[in-house]
Amino acid sequence: MPSNHPVAPAAETPHSPTPPAGAVAPTPAEQRKVLGASFVGTAIEWYDFFIYGSAAALIFGPQFFPSEDPIAGTLAAFATFAVGFIARPIGGLLAGHFGDQIGRKKMLLITMLVMGGATVGIGLLPNFATIGVWAPILLVVLRFVQGLGVGGEWGGAVLMAVEYAPRNRRALFGAFPQMGLPVGIIVSNLVFILVTATLAPEAFEAWGWRVPFLVSALLIIVALYLRFKVEDSPVFQQTQENDEVHRFPLGELLRHHGWTTLLAGLASAASPAIGYLYSVYMLSYGTEALGLPQPTMLWLIVGGAVVHLVTVLLGAMLADRFRQKSVFVVGAALVVLGAFPFFWLVDTAQPVLILLGFAVLLLAQSFMAGPQAALVAELFPANVRYSGASTAYQIGSIIGGGFAPLIATSLYASFGASWPISLYILALGVLALVAILPLRTGRFDASWESSR
Repeated sequence: MPSNHPVAPAAETPHSPTPPAGAVAPTPAEQRKVLGASFVGTAIEWYDFFIYGSAAALIFGPQFFPSEDPIAGTLAAFATFAVGFIARPIGGLLAGHFGDQIGRKKMLLITMLVMGGATVGIGLLPNFATIGVWAPILLVVLRFVQGLGVGGEWGGAVLMAVEYAPRNRRALFGAFPQMGLPVGIIVSNLVFILVTATLAPEAFEAWGWRVPFLVSALLIIVALYLRFKVEDSPVFQQTQENDEVHRFPLGELLRHHGWTTLLAGLASAASPAIGYLYSVYMLSYGTEALGLPQPTMLWLIVGGAVVHLVTVLLGAMLADRFRQKSVFVVGAALVVLGAFPFFWLVDTAQPVLILLGFAVLLLAQSFMAGPQAALVAELFPANVRYSGASTAYQIGSIIGGGFAPLIATSLYASFGASWPISLYILALGVLALVAILPLRTGRFDASWESSR
């Protein structure tokens, strides 16, 4: 299909950050402000999302799904965790549609308010003993709203960062919102560690578990302030000036980029699955199957998140040095190779070896997550980029992310062993390899540069 975007001037090299005549290059101060807002805002969104996962593993079973069988209660709690992932593609579609029409910044403010409101609502929600069956129903509704918020967050935060970046640093800029994910894990688990360490078990069960959710109200105010202070993406502003905004960007995406969106979504499935297996499922697996104390597992998950934070940055730097697709392929191959060694190390029940297992798998995941933001964004032209990036990412999330803890719990309950979960991880790595190889990257570089 012929591109609607103007062709970049011949004098401009593919790696030049210099914009064409008539466009204004973002200053370093503006770029730092955008990176800070993207990083902090995304970290808070993921904090909101992950405290639900920690609470599902630790407390939601008896609070909202009382049962004589603890595994049944945990399964029910993880099922509500998965509800958020059913909502995420809807949130991604809505935010992508309006983000391509009215701008990245406005949608990021809206998604932050939606996510924060739902999180605080969970913190105020009466339990089953108080209002009966309405408690789990309202919990599911609020989790669904959380999913809508975070579903639109990733695409907007990534595009704000990547579209402000010079050509040869897109993966590095895109890694800042990606690093918000491990920071969200770190902060959410530290808050739970603090609450469980300072309160008696009875107090934690009665009201203490609500504290991490209510803290979100303060964090949301900080994130909104930072996001109000940044200008919208220069790429989107140029798209508006060129009168290239589509009335129905999702329809344009599906007509002309449907196959690309599907492949990008399939390629994106392994990364979130690994993230949620490690950050959510490992908490219940370590305490119930391995018999380790909850504080030990929480600290191990925090340690893994620190490794993830560093290795995501490493993956992005390598992607800018070599090629985004090449680094992603290496990461997917490492997932395949590391699927069984991961559980061999975890099943020793030795904290040092468990942390080593986390590091092995998270290094593989980071080689996909590091280049992922820029890689997915570059697959689409600017006027459908929010729709394309959000839809692809959320396809991957619902396939590989939301149901991963539920699938892992069911596999262990059925077989009484970890090897079926290793096979599941291996299959996700193979899926990522099969989907990423046919994708054509760099197709819209010229129009990208000319719209800056």
